[in-house]
Amino acid sequence: MVDTAHANRIGEFRGLAGPYWSLRPMCGGQEWEAEPEHVRPADATERLRAQNARCNARSRGEVL
Repeated sequence: MVDTAHANRIGEFRGLAGPYWSLRPMCGGQEWEAEPEHVRPADATERLRAQNARCNARSRGEVL
């Protein structure tokens, strides 16, 4: 998912937090809350970049 209110930050949908959606960075890290009207599905290029970043972080030992 892409949070357009936070500099097009990409994250995985983790659940609902009241009226907000909880998103988590693809490479791990702290979840953040986003307003649903500012969230859209990531396109193929954005998903590929996020997956590549996660693989790189995993190879550096930053995520499991």
